Amino acid sequence: MHEALRSALGATAPDSDPEETAEWLDALASLLASGGPARVREVMDRLAQRACAPGIGWQPPRGTPYVNSIPVEQQPSFPGDLALEERLASLMRWNALAMVVRANQAETGGSAELGGHIASYASAADLFEVGFNHFFRAPQPGFGGDLVFYQPHSAPGVYARAFLEGRLQEADLAHYRQELSAARRGARGLSSYPHPWLMPDFWQFPTGSMGIGPISSIYQARFLRYLAHRGLADTAGRRVWGVFGDGEMDEPESMSALTLAAREGLDNLVWVVNCNLQRLDGPVRGNGRVIDELEALFAGAGWRVIKLVWGSDWDGLFARDTGGALQRAFARTVDGQLQTFAAKDGRYNREHFFGQDPALAALAQGLTDEQIDRLKRGGHDLVKIHAAYDAATRGDGRPVVVLAQTKKGYGMGEAGQGRMTTHQQKKLGREDLLAFRDRFRLPLSDEQVARLDFFRPPDDSPEMRHLRARRAALGGPLPQRSARGDALRVPPLAAWGSFALQADGKEMSTTMAFVRLLTALLKDPALGPRVVPIVADEARTFGMANLFKQVGIYSNVGQRYEPEDIGSVLSYREAQDGQILEEGISEAGALSSWVAAATSYSVHGLAMLPFYIYYAMFGFQRVGDLIWAAADQRARGFLLGATAGRTTLGGEGLQHQDGHSLVMAATVPNCRAWDPAHAGELAVIVDHGLREMLEQQRDVFYYVTMGNENTPQPSLPAGAAEDVVRGLYRRMRLGERPGQPAALRLLGSGAILREVEAAAAWLAEAHGLDCEVWSATSYSELAREAAAAERRDRLAADGTPTPCHLQRCLPGDAPVVAASDYVRAWPLLIAPYLEARVTVLGTDGFGRSDTREQLRRHFEVDRGHVAVAALQALRRRGAVAPAAVAAALAHFGLADGAGDAPPWER
Repeated sequence: MHEALRSALGATAPDSDPEETAEWLDALASLLASGGPARVREVMDRLAQRACAPGIGWQPPRGTPYVNSIPVEQQPSFPGDLALEERLASLMRWNALAMVVRANQAETGGSAELGGHIASYASAADLFEVGFNHFFRAPQPGFGGDLVFYQPHSAPGVYARAFLEGRLQEADLAHYRQELSAARRGARGLSSYPHPWLMPDFWQFPTGSMGIGPISSIYQARFLRYLAHRGLADTAGRRVWGVFGDGEMDEPESMSALTLAAREGLDNLVWVVNCNLQRLDGPVRGNGRVIDELEALFAGAGWRVIKLVWGSDWDGLFARDTGGALQRAFARTVDGQLQTFAAKDGRYNREHFFGQDPALAALAQGLTDEQIDRLKRGGHDLVKIHAAYDAATRGDGRPVVVLAQTKKGYGMGEAGQGRMTTHQQKKLGREDLLAFRDRFRLPLSDEQVARLDFFRPPDDSPEMRHLRARRAALGGPLPQRSARGDALRVPPLAAWGSFALQADGKEMSTTMAFVRLLTALLKDPALGPRVVPIVADEARTFGMANLFKQVGIYSNVGQRYEPEDIGSVLSYREAQDGQILEEGISEAGALSSWVAAATSYSVHGLAMLPFYIYYAMFGFQRVGDLIWAAADQRARGFLLGATAGRTTLGGEGLQHQDGHSLVMAATVPNCRAWDPAHAGELAVIVDHGLREMLEQQRDVFYYVTMGNENTPQPSLPAGAAEDVVRGLYRRMRLGERPGQPAALRLLGSGAILREVEAAAAWLAEAHGLDCEVWSATSYSELAREAAAAERRDRLAADGTPTPCHLQRCLPGDAPVVAASDYVRAWPLLIAPYLEARVTVLGTDGFGRSDTREQLRRHFEVDRGHVAVAALQALRRRGAVAPAAVAAALAHFGLADGAGDAPPWER
C-alpha cells in the first residue's frame, strides 16, 4: 500500500531514513483503510498545522499527481445514452468543420479571406456536449436559467448544434462569417465569434477578446448574489458556466478576480478550462505543465480544482499499475512532449511513452497500436466529463474549475491533431476529410464528404429525439438572449434635479452636482432600488462618502467588524443588502460589475441602472477592451469620468490628467459622450439617458465627464434642454448689433467654457466685437448627426439638403473658435460639416503638475489664447488689423510664444 502512496506523493528529495518513512506510509495506509478519506484529511490537516510552525518551516507541495481528481469508484453512473450522445457529438464536429472549410473555399461560395477555426472546437466538442445534454439550463417560468460563456473559437460548434435543433438552417451555416452577403441572399449570416450586437437573440455574452469572458463570468456570478441579497430577484440555483482555453489564462483579466470569486464564496460559478496544451503558435507551456500551474494558481486563490486528465480507457492501465509507473512517467513528461504524443500515432506512443521503462512497456502489452492511438484524454470522454461536472455542481462554498486535458484538433489526424499549425487550419484535403468521417463513423458517402454537405438526421431518428428531449428537460435551447427587460418609470427631472436647473450661481463642481443627483435618485421609491453606484476605491474622492450610511456598501457577509469611524456621520458601513459596489483598486473589476448591472435587463429580465464613477484617465484608456465588449453586449448605464480634462486635476500630473477619453468614447458606436460645463447641463443629460435606457429601452450607454473645480453654477436657460442633448446651445451673445449676424462664434465645453466666456467678454469690451458663446456639450453627437445628414445627401437622388443641428446653429462663414480641455481631435469632429473655418484649441500633450491657471496657459486653452485665436481668425478675413492681434498678444503676455515648441512636443 505504501508504494501507491509514495507514487501519489511524487518525486521527493532523497530519503534520510527510508525505513522510518515506510512506517509512516504504512500508518497512513492503515488510517485510510480504517477511517476512510475523510479521517485521513482530518489528521493531515492537524499535522500540517503543526508542521507549518516557524520552527519547522514546512510548506505543503503545490499540486497533486497528474491524474483525475475523481477516482473511478466515485464516478456517478452516466445518465444518458452514451452511444447516442457520442454520435451526436460526432455530427456536431462534422457540421462545424464543414462550415469553416466551406467558408474558406470559393467553390462552395466562400473565400480564403474569411478565416475561421476548426481545431479549438475539435478539442472542446465533448466538453460542450455534456454541458448541453446534462447541465446547461435555459430560462423558464420561475427560473432564470444558467449563464454560459462559450470559448470564442468554438462558435462553429455552437452553430452546428443550433442547426440540429432547427434554430439555424443550412443556408445560415453556409454563410458563416458572411453576415452582409447573407442578408442579400435571404439567409442569416453567422458572426465569427459570440457577438450579441450582431446576433441579439442568440449570443448572450461576447467572449472574442481573450480574458474578457473569464472576468465577466466572475462578476456575473457575483451580481446574481447581489440581486438575491438585496431582495431584487430570486437567483437561487442559477449557475454561471465558463468554457475557456488554457492559453487564455495568460491574460491578466483571466486571473485578476480569482480571489474575489473565492472570497465571496461564489459556488454558483464553474469554469471549464480546455487544456489542449496549445495556443496559436505552439505549446502553452512547452517546458512545463499548464494543468499543474493552473491547479496551483486556482487552489491558492481558494477555488476547488477538479482535474480531468485521462479518459476511461486509462482506468484499466491505472488499476494494473500497482507500482506507480504511470504517475512517475507523467511527472517527468512536459506539455511539449505531450503535444508530440498527440500528433503521433500509436506506434510512436508505444515506443516513446510506454517504452520508457519495462514497467510501462508491460502495461502496454496486449494493446494494439490502434488502441494506444485511441487512448482518450479526459476532455474527450463523456463519462469522465459528466463525473467532473456533476462534482462541480455540488457546491461547498467555493468556485470550481475543471481542468480538462484535450488534444487540439482532436480527430483531425495528420491534418491537424496536435500540430503546431493546427490553430490556423481552415482547409482539409479529400483524404483528410474521409479519414475524419471514418474516425467518427459519420453516415456520409464519399460524395457527401467531398461536397462538404451539412448533415441533419431525420426528425424521428433516435439522435434527434434524444437531442430534443435533453434540451426540453433543461428548459429549452441555448444560447439564447432576451432583448427587453421590465420598463421603469423615470420621475420628472424637477423632482430630483431642480437644484441643478435653477442653480442661481451656487458654487459647486459638476462632480458634486452629480452626487446630489444620484442621492436624490436613490431616494425615489420605484427607481432608487434599481440604482447601482459603482466605485473603484474613490468614493471619498468624489464626495460620495455620505452614501455609505444612506445605502451601504455591498458585502456578501455583512460587516463583521466595528469600523474605526463608527460614530461619524460618514462612517464606513458594509451590509449584505448594501447598494454600492465598492470594487477596490481594480478598474477592470469595477467595469465588469458595471457590465453585469448594465445587462441585467437582458440577462435577468430586471432593468438596473448602474453608475460607475472613476478617474476619467483610468476608463477608456485602462479598460477600453472591456468597454468595447460592453457595447457589443448592448449595455445600458452611465460611465462617469470624474476629475476629467487635462487641466482640472491640478497637481496630479501626467498619468492622471485625462485629455482624450472623449475621443475614445466617440469611437464606440452605441456610446453617447458628453462634456457638460454646468450642473444644469449634467442634469438634463442624465435625465435624457434615464428615459432613453429605461423607458424607451434603447441599447445605448452614456459617457459623461465631470470636473472637480468648484465654480458658480448658472441656471439653465429656458428651452435649452433639447439642444443640450443634441450637443450645442447658445449661452450668450455679447456686443450684439441688431439685425446683423455675429462676427464670431466661440465654442467652449466642460471646464474651459468659463475661459471662453471670459475671452468673449474681453473681446466685446476691448474691441467692440459682436460674438456668440456656445456651450458644446457633445462634439460626437453633433458630428454623428451631421455625418448622417451628409450621407443622406450623398446617396439621395433628389439633391435636397438635409438640415442638421450643427449647421442650423452655426450657419455661414463667420469664424468659429472651439476650445476644450481635451485634445484638438475632439472639437475637430465637427469641422468638416461647417462652412466656416474652425480654429481649435486643445490640450494635446502630456499633463503636468501645477495649478489650473498654469496648466491652461501651458496648453494654450486659457482666455488669453482663446481671445488671440479669435482675433487671428478675424484678421485672416480682414475684419481686424494686425495691430489688434499684436496688442492682444502683449496684453495677455503671449508676445514671445511663437518660437516656443508646441505643448504636445514638450
